[in-house]
Amino acid sequence: MKKIVTLLLFFTALLVNAQEKKNVQKTQIVEASCGQCQFGMKSGGCDLAVRIDGKSYFVEGTKIDEHGDAHAKDGFCEVIRKAEVVGEIKNNRFVGSYFKLLPMEQ
Repeated sequence: MKKIVTLLLFFTALLVNAQEKKNVQKTQIVEASCGQCQFGMKSGGCDLAVRIDGKSYFVEGTKIDEHGDAHAKDGFCEVIRKAEVVGEIKNNRFVGSYFKLLPMEQ
């Protein structure tokens, strides 16, 4: 009986551990900019977007104005920047849980 209980606990621990690993999202470096001004996307105004593997997605979880003046010389409407992000693509949008704008390359 003790062996059965031990085996059940062992397999339960394995299943829980496997499920937790599924939810882990990787940090990735992407291109970030204004979807309309730099990526040619259709929308009603200037909105933050990321480009991953050559495809552009509008961003949920942060806004374009949270990262400085979008129309400044280094802003999203003027240049494409690099950003470190964590998130996933849902319904053709990038839903981010982490977004860090990286310094411009010299």
